[in-house]
Amino acid sequence: MSRTVDAITERLGTSNHLVYRYTGMDQEEHTFVACAFWRATALACVGRHAEAIEAMDALVAQANDVGIYAEMIAEDDGAFWGNLPQALSHLALINAALVIREVVDEADLGDR
Repeated sequence: MSRTVDAITERLGTSNHLVYRYTGMDQEEHTFVACAFWRATALACVGRHAEAIEAMDALVAQANDVGIYAEMIAEDDGAFWGNLPQALSHLALINAALVIREVVDEADLGDR
């Protein structure tokens, strides 16, 4: 599973922890927020806790001024696209946070 996460990151990921839905989407639309949180969840589940925390920190920082996410975020400038707010993005955020809290040692979470 860890290699699958690596393949997704290599083929669909961006430098700021965002993820496209599938190959070629970078030509058609922007990154899909839920996919990025699903990736963070997967990292935690395969024991790559530091990477999961890093991804979550980066993704949480990309919320708007009131902590809301859109359906998509533009890789180049962080602009929101698609539905706003997007329930699936927020569901993926909550799930990632709960999984990370469950599997990562409290000491590694710090004040998160």
